[in-house]
Amino acid sequence: MKIVNVCSVLVMVLLMACGQTQEPLPQVLETWKQQIADSEAAFAQMAKEEGMNKAFLAYAAEDAVLMRNNQLIEGKQGIADFMQNQTSKGLAWKPEFIEVSKSGDLGYTYGYYTFSYEDAEGNPAEAKGVFHTVWKRQEDGTWKFVWD
Repeated sequence: MKIVNVCSVLVMVLLMACGQTQEPLPQVLETWKQQIADSEAAFAQMAKEEGMNKAFLAYAAEDAVLMRNNQLIEGKQGIADFMQNQTSKGLAWKPEFIEVSKSGDLGYTYGYYTFSYEDAEGNPAEAKGVFHTVWKRQEDGTWKFVWD
């Protein structure tokens, strides 16, 4: 009788242990945050050196969405169409904050951007604002944005 009770308790403990998800170690979360930071920095560098069109297409996931002028631009092809004439290299940004989910599949960043350009008269102009980007880890381990 005692053996049956001990076995029952062991089975219950094992079932409870299997049902619990283990929290990732803090180092893993920091690694994922650093990967997102590196992706964001490479994205910004590419925009500065090669222009917005190439950078946005290189770092967009297939199902990415942009919101511009209160309009949604959906999917990589939609972004390609929208960015077609966006050759400007005047966009600069750096995240002030980075967070990643405990599962390591999604993360987000936000911070300030500056966009330098020439106005309609050819004079230098600048726009500043706040950005928010949602990143999704891809099957190959890279990070691509799904919302900007």
